[in-house]
Amino acid sequence: MEQARAALAERIAERRSGGDDPRALVGEMRRSVLLVPMADGGLWSVRSGGVRWICGFTDEAALARFALRHAPGDRPMDYAALLGARIVDELVPALGEPAGLAVDIATEDGSMFFPPVVGIVPDAAAVDAGAAGEGPRS
Repeated sequence: MEQARAALAERIAERRSGGDDPRALVGEMRRSVLLVPMADGGLWSVRSGGVRWICGFTDEAALARFALRHAPGDRPMDYAALLGARIVDELVPALGEPAGLAVDIATEDGSMFFPPVVGIVPDAAAVDAGAAGEGPRS
């Protein structure tokens, strides 16, 4: 499991430096187990730019950086370990609003956003589904 998380962090670094195939990055995200903080009985998320972002982290160190700023007091932050595919295929559509996945948002030069677009989330949850030139996908 640690190797899969490290592989996603490496793919993010490659993509941020201008390399790697975006489809490979999405595939790696889907295969990776992410640590998603819990808040108020649900998954931690933030709204920005009209999108609700579920926050996931590639490892305990990345989650700890986030918790330093967002955990209530000195209490440990509860989290769920979820497969990236489950987040984007099941949880994002269930929110009923434009939603995506934000990975490692507390890691300087290491974060990556997976927006609610075709190819990342199911077409029914994608904000660009049915855009000019996009036909239905099966």
